[in-house]
Amino acid sequence: MPGTPSIVAAPADLGQDPLTARDVAHAVGTVLEQVLDARLRQSRAVDPVFARELADLLATLVQRGGKRLRTAFTHCGWRAAGGSGDTTEVLRTGAALELLQACALVHDDVMDGSVQRRGAPAVQVQFARRHWSAGMHGSAESFGASAAVLAGDLALAWADDLLTETALGTPHGLHLHQEWKAMRTEMVAGQYRDLHAQAARSSGADEALTIATLKSALYTVARPLALGAALAGADEHVLDALRAAGRCAGLAFQLRDDLLGAFGDPALTGKPADDDLRSRKLTYLLAVALQLADAAGDHQATARLAPDAAPTSAYAVDQVRAALRRTGAHDLVEAKIAELTYISLGHFERTGAHPAVRREFAALVHGATGVAPCRAEEVA
Repeated sequence: MPGTPSIVAAPADLGQDPLTARDVAHAVGTVLEQVLDARLRQSRAVDPVFARELADLLATLVQRGGKRLRTAFTHCGWRAAGGSGDTTEVLRTGAALELLQACALVHDDVMDGSVQRRGAPAVQVQFARRHWSAGMHGSAESFGASAAVLAGDLALAWADDLLTETALGTPHGLHLHQEWKAMRTEMVAGQYRDLHAQAARSSGADEALTIATLKSALYTVARPLALGAALAGADEHVLDALRAAGRCAGLAFQLRDDLLGAFGDPALTGKPADDDLRSRKLTYLLAVALQLADAAGDHQATARLAPDAAPTSAYAVDQVRAALRRTGAHDLVEAKIAELTYISLGHFERTGAHPAVRREFAALVHGATGVAPCRAEEVA
């Protein structure tokens, strides 16, 4: 597309990967800067207040980063399917995923009432503070939530625009767009199931895994891998192997995120470590802990972990954490993460990808799940 640099990888042996995951993260950042600059110019032409107060805030959130995992998995899927040479379409697809992620984060924070994101106040909090400092009428909290919903909508529009433009410029655009459409619907379905589970005070492990698969596993790893492979014209065998690998790796990633949501360090994660526990969000970790507590007759743990027993104090949160460890749920989830990781590596090998690409995938999965990739050779 005009104005977008062609970041070219040497079309040599796939074993000599010219772009590492870090390179890809940096490169997609450059593409995002250019895309956002164009979108902000368009926004200013539409309305200066909207551009200054909403579009600029959204652009700042996107540029503040994150791990750029989805872009890295897109690049990996592209290489696994034999992609080489010009990476422009891969990076533009990655940029669209980063914009879609911004939409998901903004809306998720509104629904969960989270106050921090990527080491800064959540978008709805920033809007509420702006409302209060400007002395506007009405509820600052309501204004903040409403404006944040619009910011998420704008991120989705920008993401769709960019993906559509990219699809129109590639011979494999139809398949690319089909993967994108499926991913968007899965993401919304997962978010709704999450809301539904909280409202129904669900506690089932199977339901927790369904939510984690729809909301995170497919969206974070499986679909990005397939999007990259689609750009390379992958056949169904490769796509099936990548989707299976991505589903397992993505589920392991979500289970790791659940552990961080209960035990993580906010200084490292960029978000509070007790939001999931205070809101009593249904996670596999909590569901398994409740099952184990019931089976062991640990009535104290059962009471702490019950769906209607959301902790309201720091002491109560610590008691929930203690129950998660005492029941063995923490260790069980750690083992589940490792199992899913190794299964994922096995599925990825079915693609027939070059060993260097398999190493790239193993390293990405390690970064997402915390499971060392050294055992990848043990997976048939």
